[in-house]
Amino acid sequence: MPIEIKVPSPGESITQVQLAKWLVGDGEMVEKDQEIVEIDSDKASFPIAAQETGTIKILTAEGETVAVGAVIATIEPGNIGKVTNSPTHQLTRSPASLNASPLAKKIIEENKVNIPEVLQAFPAKKITRKDIESFINRKKESLPVMNSAGGSREEDRKKLTTLRLKLAERLVSVRNQTAMLTTFNEINMDAVIRIKEKYGEAFKLQFGVGIGFMSFFTKAVTLALKEFPQINSMIEGDELITPRYMDIGIAVSAPKGLMVPVVRNAETLSIAGLEKKIKELALKAKDNKITIDDMKGGTFTITNGGVFGSLMSTPILNPPQSAILGMHKIQERPVALNGQVFIAPMMYVALSYDHRVVDGRESVGFLLKVKELIEDPVKMLTDGMDPVELLLDL
Repeated sequence: MPIEIKVPSPGESITQVQLAKWLVGDGEMVEKDQEIVEIDSDKASFPIAAQETGTIKILTAEGETVAVGAVIATIEPGNIGKVTNSPTHQLTRSPASLNASPLAKKIIEENKVNIPEVLQAFPAKKITRKDIESFINRKKESLPVMNSAGGSREEDRKKLTTLRLKLAERLVSVRNQTAMLTTFNEINMDAVIRIKEKYGEAFKLQFGVGIGFMSFFTKAVTLALKEFPQINSMIEGDELITPRYMDIGIAVSAPKGLMVPVVRNAETLSIAGLEKKIKELALKAKDNKITIDDMKGGTFTITNGGVFGSLMSTPILNPPQSAILGMHKIQERPVALNGQVFIAPMMYVALSYDHRVVDGRESVGFLLKVKELIEDPVKMLTDGMDPVELLLDL
């Protein structure tokens, strides 16, 4: 009796999802607990695994929108349909019979690659995604140019993912439904860089993670939010909600698009605790393992365009939050201090905020507080207070 593969519910209020990618081919043997398909919802991506070992029959094509609970494939238990990997057999069967990874087989099928040519190019090895992509690129480069202008006139078209469509909808709504403004400042990163250089190895040895800039900014943000709680607020109907906790969203670039997993109660975590949590969430995003629970809530967001080389940008709000901090690339620049000019590793920072909730004084004061804490990290030990003043009971 075939086993039905149904779309599970990814969360409350979600009734439809998009079938993003099949990780196996139609008619292929799959093993129990093997991931066979990736699903996109408007909040997250997640894989579905096979419940039993057997031969899969695919019923729904990639890119199709299906209802939660819909049957998208069946599995015939046992070894039925299993094929051999002899060269003679491979010459006449589908990509499913090739000695290749599931993703490589899918690429071969989508691009209608000539299987005998593939076998000739890779006669004695398991074919990987990189192998087949390289093979396809070489084939394309060898084709004669047909356009008299000397350039290609081809187009690539693919359906937008549910996640990307929802993200676009949210970004447009931010522009239409908030009074967003941005204030800028710059931070001398020398103190944090020196900490990384001096204590990096010992820190990694003790905690298993390196020292990153994001953990320092997250810590600084939680302390600055205590002084400027309005930044941590949000509008709900005709009420202003100001949580007494700080759930900090960390924007990360994932294969499916921008995601913002949340570090909950970040105000309770040390630098080491923040590093561990940020690394855990970043790896989950990279592997498409982020869940809806990982991204629920959030009272403030930090995004780092500097990892892509951005020198300055205007981050866009993550509704219903009222503010977002943008980090950027560290670049050495001449800086004037006390009548002297010297070279320092500087970073531009930007705070976008909803002017309906946050006034200019608060936004500027908040960003100055973050700047102060990053430039003098020891103050993070004293809730932002000057350690000498505390020592003197001032």
